[in-house]
Amino acid sequence: MPFNFYAILAATFVSLVVGFIWYNPKVFGTIWMNETGMTEEKAQQSNLLKVFGLTIFYSFLISLTLSSIVIHQIGALGMIGGPDNVAKALPSYAAFIADYGNAFRSFQHGALHGFFTGLFFVLPITAINSLFEQKSWKYILVTSGYWMVSLTIMGAIICGWK
Repeated sequence: MPFNFYAILAATFVSLVVGFIWYNPKVFGTIWMNETGMTEEKAQQSNLLKVFGLTIFYSFLISLTLSSIVIHQIGALGMIGGPDNVAKALPSYAAFIADYGNAFRSFQHGALHGFFTGLFFVLPITAINSLFEQKSWKYILVTSGYWMVSLTIMGAIICGWK
């Protein structure tokens, strides 16, 4: 496989770590609570096992998907039909991987694509939903900012950790 499964697992937990910092009351937590109507009492009523368990599950799915965005060699693998077809691939595939197998495989490149995924994919989706839900621009920026930071770090880990 052209990606490191341990990198996928590490990237999975980024959303929890960034969320712990981002939504701290001393950072953006108070703004987010005010914009959503969340209270300390309401937050304490959450089923934490469900919230954290599903957060890890969904973050894992995001990490898997993000790997195809930040690691360009996955596209070449897809062109031959996936990892099961590497042995049957034309010699040009092996030559391509020999020449470009680690091209653009860096933490910086992954961070760039992770950031752009947040900026050009998550921000518009969050903004569209928030406009219909009549949420404020503060909410849109805090929520999208969280994902831009998370995806930047996730992309760096997934692309750079070979």
